[in-house]
Amino acid sequence: MSVAWVVRTGRYGERDAWALEHGYSGAGWGEIPDLTECKTREEVSAALAKVYTDASDGALANRTGQMWAIRGRIAPGDLMAMPLKTTKRIAIGNVISGYEYLADEEDPERRHVVRVDWKVTDLPRAAVKQDLLFSLGSALSVFAPSKNHAFERLCELMDKGADPGQVPFMNPAVPAGADENLVLDDDVDEPELHADIDEIALDRITAKIEEEFAGHGLATLVTEILEAEGFLCMQAPPGPDGGIDVIAGKGVLGLDSPRIIVQVKSGSQVGDPVVHQLQGVMSSQGADQGLLVAWGGVSKPARDSLKGRQLSIRVWESADIVSAVLRTYDRLSEDTRTRLPLKHVWMLAD
Repeated sequence: MSVAWVVRTGRYGERDAWALEHGYSGAGWGEIPDLTECKTREEVSAALAKVYTDASDGALANRTGQMWAIRGRIAPGDLMAMPLKTTKRIAIGNVISGYEYLADEEDPERRHVVRVDWKVTDLPRAAVKQDLLFSLGSALSVFAPSKNHAFERLCELMDKGADPGQVPFMNPAVPAGADENLVLDDDVDEPELHADIDEIALDRITAKIEEEFAGHGLATLVTEILEAEGFLCMQAPPGPDGGIDVIAGKGVLGLDSPRIIVQVKSGSQVGDPVVHQLQGVMSSQGADQGLLVAWGGVSKPARDSLKGRQLSIRVWESADIVSAVLRTYDRLSEDTRTRLPLKHVWMLAD
């Protein structure tokens, strides 16, 4: 039976590009030796006990569960999802080989791997519904999301780029084709027990912005953000806008540089024609810079077109808008803060 897995590529996504380029999972754990000769979970536990001599029983069990998943559970045909810290997107692919130890790899953080054929490398998080994002938002480095029909939905996301949501006639606790008497490994099969609070909070804020500021409302939110950053803005009314949603500039009249043309797309992924339209409007209006707000992300052709214009055009995707909101929140309007109520809290870093 094929299952879904998530293997993260470092706290800060330091192995994101490497994993995608070389077709690996990139699991880290550089201090752990080659586990090829370990044939059971107990043997993996014994190997880790020699490394983590001061670890508590709970910590050792947690690490063992994750490393046994890499060594003995992830198999060809399984699905692999990788939330990317660097791009705030999700990669999804098929596992094509089991555990390998790359002894010749110079970086010890790149030695424990499985091989993956990455099918999708830039899925926007906004394409994934909140309940599945919660399952993917575990603090564990290796885990198997199984609730909420994770496997079936990740397959749909890989094939079609859209999350169908839960399938009501299926048992949400058991993946399709699974043995209902299967004993799960709580260390990796219940990722919700190890929630990444930061990531879950950001996902909830993203979902709330999408709900409250759809369509023209997103242009209004972007206008407020730019005004909070010191720009004088003119926002186009709802309806046909000729490719200009917001004009922003410095100075008393908003005519001083940098003068920015903003185009806002709150729907699905933005294609290359929108990029060319923005370039044309910037030229005809004499703008210094362009801002393309693409809530659903941009397509690969559009991203390729933008590579040669990084000093004149910026793209804000959903994660960038969330960051901008958090940066300027105390300067946004009372109405916006009422519709998007946030609280700043402090907690001990674990």
